[in-house]
Amino acid sequence: MSAVLFSEHPTQSGHLIGEIRLNSERTLNALTLEMIDLIQPQLDRWQADARVVAILLDSSGDKAFCAGGDIVNLYKAMTGEADTDFPQAFFSREYRLDYAIHTSPKPIICWGSGIVMGGGMGLMNGCSHRVVTQTSHLAMPEVSIGLYPDVGGSWFLNRMPGGTGLFLGLTGNPINARDAIFLGLADRAIDAGLREGLLSRLASEAWNGDAGGTVSRILRELEGESRSCFDTQPAPIREHFDLIRSLTDHDSVEAIVAALLALESDDKWVLRAQKAVRNGSPLSLQLIGAQLQRSRHLSLREVFQQELLLSLQCCRQGEFAEGVRALLIDKDAKPQWRYGSLEAVDPAFIAELFANPLGQEQPLADL
Repeated sequence: MSAVLFSEHPTQSGHLIGEIRLNSERTLNALTLEMIDLIQPQLDRWQADARVVAILLDSSGDKAFCAGGDIVNLYKAMTGEADTDFPQAFFSREYRLDYAIHTSPKPIICWGSGIVMGGGMGLMNGCSHRVVTQTSHLAMPEVSIGLYPDVGGSWFLNRMPGGTGLFLGLTGNPINARDAIFLGLADRAIDAGLREGLLSRLASEAWNGDAGGTVSRILRELEGESRSCFDTQPAPIREHFDLIRSLTDHDSVEAIVAALLALESDDKWVLRAQKAVRNGSPLSLQLIGAQLQRSRHLSLREVFQQELLLSLQCCRQGEFAEGVRALLIDKDAKPQWRYGSLEAVDPAFIAELFANPLGQEQPLADL
C-alpha cells in the first residue's frame, strides 16, 4: 500500500476535488522523502488541471495528521549509517513542497486532526484553509531533540501574537484546537466526525465562481454545526497569554528562561514548559531566539532558503543527532548536550550555524 493515496472526487458541476491522503498510520504519518516525492508531482499536475477546483490534504487513521519528519533516516545519515547526502535531499525537497503549498493558486484544505507536529506543521501552515478538530494536538517540540522549529517556523511563529511564537518554540508546549484558532495557526474548528460530510459538500457545489470563497463558506457552515464539540475545551495558551507576554518581554533567551524557571507554580501547563527548557538543548534554545530575530523581516522565500542552510548545519554539528539518539534510538532520555547551560553557548557558534555550508550553492534559489 502506498504511503500516500490520491483520489479525485467529481463534483456535480463536472469539476474535481483532489484528495491527498497521508497513509502511514504505523508511523503516525511521519513525512518521508518517498511521500514528498509522491505529493509534489501530483500537486503540480492538479495545479495545471483546470478541472481541479480545490485540494484536500488529510490522513489515514484517527491518531495523527502527521507527527513529524523522517528523523530516523536523518539520524542514520548524520551518523554515517546511510547516504550523507540524504539531509540535503530531504530538507530541500520538503521545503520546496511546503513553499508550493503556501503559494498554491488553488485552495488547499488541511484536515489537521490528531497529532500535528514538525513536518506536519509545515504542511498544514501552508494551506489556505486549515481545519482543526477536538482531537488536534499541534506542537513544535524540536528543542527536545537539539533542532529548531523549521518547515517555515521562522515565518509562522513570528506571526503569532504577544510573543507566543517564541514561547512555544522554546518550550514545545502543545496547542489544541481553540488555541490554534486564537494563535492564527488554524482557520476553522470542526467536529472530527464531519470529514466525510466535508467531502460530500465539496462535491455537491456548483463551482462556478470564487473557489476559495466557496471553500470558506462550506467550512464556516461546518464550524457552525460543531460549536458544541469545543464549548468545554480549555484554551491554556489564551488563558496564559498575559503571562507569556510578560515572560517573553525580556532582551535575551537567558532572561526569558530564567523568568520562566523562577515561577513557583503547581499549574501543569507551566510545569511542562519549565521541564522543557530545563531538559532541552541549551544550544537549540539560543538558536531559536536567533532564528526568530534574524527572520523577522524575511520573505517566505528567504525563510525557506535560510532554514535549509540552518538545517544542514544542524545535521553537521552533532546536537541534532544526539537528541534523536537519546529520544528515539537508545531511548535513554539522557542527551549529552554540547553546552551545559544557556550562558555557556558561544554566540560565535550560533552565528556559524547561519553560514552556508554549501559555499555559493543554494538548492532553493529558484523558489
